[in-house]
Amino acid sequence: MTPITTLATPDRRAALKARHRAAILRAARELVDERDGAHFSVDELAERADIARRTVFNHFASLDEVLLTLCADVLEIVIDDFIGAVAAAPVGADTRASMFDELAQTIAKTDLPSAIVSIGRIIGTPDPDDPRGRALSDEAFARAAARLVTEVSRRHPTADPLEAELLVSSLMSGVIVIATRWVLHTGVRLDKAGRLAWDELVARLIDSVRAGYQPAL
Repeated sequence: MTPITTLATPDRRAALKARHRAAILRAARELVDERDGAHFSVDELAERADIARRTVFNHFASLDEVLLTLCADVLEIVIDDFIGAVAAAPVGADTRASMFDELAQTIAKTDLPSAIVSIGRIIGTPDPDDPRGRALSDEAFARAAARLVTEVSRRHPTADPLEAELLVSSLMSGVIVIATRWVLHTGVRLDKAGRLAWDELVARLIDSVRAGYQPAL
């Protein structure tokens, strides 16, 4: 018979790893809030989380990976709402046009501006001249797009998987572009004027991408 202590050891280790990871992310969120951005080092993060510096790297490859995880947490909430809205909509035909309409309508209704503001606080205001910030932003949205591809494929099992991936990628790439434009032109305003500006950009994005999903004349 296997000793109870032997069985319990992996569980204790897993629990300890989970606590350390949660402590790192909690400390990172606190530091971002206190310093209005990611203005801290790995050493400062480890000190705030009350762990050794090497423990940070046992869970994350770099400080950027910690920040990406924070961004992913922000987008997870939005994507959960996004997927919930998509799932609640009637399933159309397994065609590019039908899949596009579902996603376009949901993008228009999702509160992406609030998520963009939160992500901007974590990795900085979107800036075309900041390759690191742009790379982090692109990666955060790419991870969100992967979840959307899975959901679209689930809803449209007979659709070409490549078509679903191309569609989601086109829209999410467009969201990144208009997010940068929105931030630069509105100064990250979540008031009525700021949201109206966002809605106008979304409408332009949808019209632009839709043109690629119309039958050839």
